[in-house]
Amino acid sequence: MAKRLMRKSLCAAGMAVSLMVPASAAYAVADVLETPAMKSDLAPKRLLNDAVRAGDRILAAGERGHIIYSDDNGKTWVQGDVPVSTTLTGISFGTETHGWAVGHSGVILHTNDAGATWQLQMTGEDAARLAIAAKEEQAEAIQERIDEAPEDEKGDLEWALDDIYFALDNLKSDLDIGPVNPLLDIWFENERHGIAVGAYGMALQTRDGGQTWQYMADELDNPQSFHLNDVARVTGGALVIVGEAGQVHVSADNGGSWERRESPYDGSLFGVLGTGQMNEMLIFGLRGNMFISSDLGRTWRAITNTAGATLNSGAVPDKNEVVLVGNGGTVLFSANGAESFREYFRDDREGIMDVVPVSGNNLLLFGEGGVKRTDARGRNLQ
Repeated sequence: MAKRLMRKSLCAAGMAVSLMVPASAAYAVADVLETPAMKSDLAPKRLLNDAVRAGDRILAAGERGHIIYSDDNGKTWVQGDVPVSTTLTGISFGTETHGWAVGHSGVILHTNDAGATWQLQMTGEDAARLAIAAKEEQAEAIQERIDEAPEDEKGDLEWALDDIYFALDNLKSDLDIGPVNPLLDIWFENERHGIAVGAYGMALQTRDGGQTWQYMADELDNPQSFHLNDVARVTGGALVIVGEAGQVHVSADNGGSWERRESPYDGSLFGVLGTGQMNEMLIFGLRGNMFISSDLGRTWRAITNTAGATLNSGAVPDKNEVVLVGNGGTVLFSANGAESFREYFRDDREGIMDVVPVSGNNLLLFGEGGVKRTDARGRNLQ
């Protein structure tokens, strides 16, 4: 069986452990959920998986529950107070002060003071209970249809009911082990509406700032529960989720409903990025595969990438500019709206998980070696 790949590939080994924790080791998961992240001067130099700009502040999240922030374009960093020490994989701000982070053990964290302090809003156990309740409702509804259906329609409905019971058994088994499955990315448009996605098809949505979350996975055409790696909004307002097995899900009504697009690639997609053009999006992932669509994923065009390294994230520094980053110190830059890219490999060859453009056409790179300040090409600033 092929290895299933998810976003944050640098953490693959750690995630593999996280996804296969035996019941006897469940206490270790509880430990990291109850142990605050340790303050360390080395936090900006350790693995950072995701970064975001919130007003003039830049924040990044990574291993051991580290969340750091800078108010001077990355010259100096302060570590926030985080109540967990599990690896964090995604961070998003809906306003300059209201932000959320997600990570291993299905954690969702929230801050209302621009990242200085964080509170635990949800764990994987909470998410599993939401999923179980949704599946039980589905099972009850299908059973009612079976009771009322003609004999020639009962067979298909009974197969569907069996599938739901199978999924329920798996969810209940996960709940017995504990909150082990990671959330991989999160997106918020304001202080109320947000979406979180993760391993094994987990998808959650809130419209009240995370006071309550709704199980959204069944609204996506993902019957095999493939991993969901990234969620983003593109110019024009559409929301896009990408993931394992080339999944591309698009919502044109702000998350109210979703359509799965025919994918140009059947491998893992780790990122989606709006280019700044109306309804245009760039998707990318395993082995450097990347494709662009100008019609919300109805048609695609492959983009040549001779670098070949897996791509993890990207940004749009300015009009017609796109920068993508990935494994092996890969930095790709386009000045023509992603028509073509200039490639650069950093000497340290450390994997890069995210990038934030800063003043003077410079970049902040986040990844295996922490945060690095570089020029537009990816070369370290003196």
